[in-house]
Amino acid sequence: MKIFSSCFASNLTVGVVALVALCVAPLDANANDVVKVGFVSIERILREAAPAKKALQKLEKEFQTRDAEVQKLAKQAKDLQVVLEKEAVTMSESDRRNKEAELGRLNRDLQRMQREFREDLNTRKNEELSQVIERANKVVQQIAETEKYDLILQEAVYRSPRIDITEKVLKSLGDK
Repeated sequence: MKIFSSCFASNLTVGVVALVALCVAPLDANANDVVKVGFVSIERILREAAPAKKALQKLEKEFQTRDAEVQKLAKQAKDLQVVLEKEAVTMSESDRRNKEAELGRLNRDLQRMQREFREDLNTRKNEELSQVIERANKVVQQIAETEKYDLILQEAVYRSPRIDITEKVLKSLGDK
């Protein structure tokens, strides 16, 4: 509980400092100056941006063969399980033990392959999507400079749709 409260206090402090900075900023500038704030949804960028979709298609193609291997091994294990269930009564004791041992080996191999597949896929997915985020951040920077934004946020508890510039970022990413 103490860790939570210190994290909450830290986040609260950052939020209060940001709020104070936003409130004081217009006082330091000209009376006519207004702070221009924008928001970008990274989740939406990763879901809808053309480069993100291309990256996911690339990954699907890259891991298609390994996925087929995992599915093949899963089918072998399932088929052997069915044979064991149907013929266990009529099999000799040594045949049954051999089939059970083979099924155990297949299940271990399958679990290992699935785990390695998931780990490798997640690693590659993170690599590809981090490149998309990097590109999106460059686009956000360009939009901020050209349209004279003072602050653009990527996370917020609440945001008004009128400050959401995600569509501009998506369009710019799609054009490139």
